[in-house]
Amino acid sequence: MHILGLTGSIGMGKSTAAAMLRRLGVPVHDADAAVHRLMGRGGQAVARVAAAFPGTAVGGAIDRGELGARVFGRPAEMKRLEAILHPLVRAEETAFLRRCRAARRNLVVLDIPLLFETGGEKRCDRVVVVTAPQFLQKQRVLKRPGMTPERLAQVLGRQMPDREKRLLADWVVETGLGRRPTLVALQKVVRSMRRTA
Repeated sequence: MHILGLTGSIGMGKSTAAAMLRRLGVPVHDADAAVHRLMGRGGQAVARVAAAFPGTAVGGAIDRGELGARVFGRPAEMKRLEAILHPLVRAEETAFLRRCRAARRNLVVLDIPLLFETGGEKRCDRVVVVTAPQFLQKQRVLKRPGMTPERLAQVLGRQMPDREKRLLADWVVETGLGRRPTLVALQKVVRSMRRTA
């Protein structure tokens, strides 16, 4: 089974690319979605996050807005949170890979926002990076609820610069040209990976 890593900075079109890969029949493990599940009602991380950050649990789930206010711009607090979440996300990823192997899948995708930053590329056979012009990235991100230029700057400060990611990638997919060219580029990646699987 071949593992394709999917990554890209905030607002570069990674979620759209992941959805397209699913439509192409490739199973995708979404690390962000795993975090949402872990901190959602009844999630495995709720008790531990609530203990580490008192007052963030509401109705059996973590209030992500409140938690974000506590950790954004505070590297030590962010590290504490990541120490709780990362092992749980990895356990979900491992279970996903086990299921895919059992189902004899020849290609799977690990969708990880901080792939290079956390050394996740070592678990992948190849990596595709999605990218877009900076002005488009900014437009996309600032449309999100609660997002401000300051918060965007903080997020980007934690991420490897886009140009460095592109240099490390096996494939770079431009998402600023529209959905059709993005899909065509991803189809080529999938075909190439399946030929070698």
